[in-house]
Amino acid sequence: MEYKTNAQDVKHPPVLCGSGNFAPEGTRSSAYENREAPLSRLGLERAMQTGAILEGTAVLCDGEHRLTVDLGCMRGIMEREEVLLCGEGEEVRDIAVITRVGKRICFVITGFARRPDGEEVAILSRREAQRRCREEYLNHLVPGDVILAKVTHLEHFGAFVDIGCGIVSLLSIDCISVSRIAHPSDRFYAGMPIYVVVRSIEPGGRICVSHKELLGTWEENAALFTPGQTVTGIVRSIEEYGVFIELTPNLAGLAEYRSDITVGQSAAVYIKNMIAARMKVKLVLVDTYRGEGSARGIKYFITNGHMDRWQYSPSCAERMVETVF
Repeated sequence: MEYKTNAQDVKHPPVLCGSGNFAPEGTRSSAYENREAPLSRLGLERAMQTGAILEGTAVLCDGEHRLTVDLGCMRGIMEREEVLLCGEGEEVRDIAVITRVGKRICFVITGFARRPDGEEVAILSRREAQRRCREEYLNHLVPGDVILAKVTHLEHFGAFVDIGCGIVSLLSIDCISVSRIAHPSDRFYAGMPIYVVVRSIEPGGRICVSHKELLGTWEENAALFTPGQTVTGIVRSIEEYGVFIELTPNLAGLAEYRSDITVGQSAAVYIKNMIAARMKVKLVLVDTYRGEGSARGIKYFITNGHMDRWQYSPSCAERMVETVF
């Protein structure tokens, strides 16, 4: 099944606060439970009884690697082993705890305790929230499902994205867009909300995701332009036979080689011709200049549902480019 949405409908990054009980971390501030629970002890107790997944900022990691979370009306304490859902035989590493400080994390309240000085604190578990997320949500996903995610950090080989309650999936660099990029930071930034599609599920339940299938086919992207226009693009690759300039994340064109430009520069280009059968866009490079050439706004053609197959190439094309889920 293929989904098509007018690209102009999604000009800004998605808002994730409405993505359900298992949303990526950092997206629950406007959720009803997260607004009401911290207001009182009664609100926190009600959240414990209903099993609500809440979110708060980890403000401290003590010498025993326990996290302190600001709950508004009181402090929450999260033991080291409750910070992360680990696989069988694995232990929570120090770095997994330390790097949560200063960030919002999800959790459920498992109880209350009174410290020797008389202070009452809530006992929290991120591990339990992640266990529920996996069992009630992630384990029911299949390849081709379109979901919400949030970029956590970037490496040269890809982006790691939170697909629910802090559970991370790898989005490899070759799956980010059809237009090739040198580094994921050319497309994303840490904390950026995005849509992804489940690419595969490995033994053990690890989920791998893709992104390029949501950014439109060659024809859909080409329809945004007309020969004779002069438009802006980004220099992505310089070869002996020409310069590849990105018009959209899923559409690049080729201009004649020039030695006075560099990868990453913004460019003004004249669209000379568009050849669907060869998936080619011929460009004339008018000018280059310094500009913001990375992490620009993304226009999505698909933002929900399920896809069994995605065909990038036009039906008249000489070669087939597709993804089968």
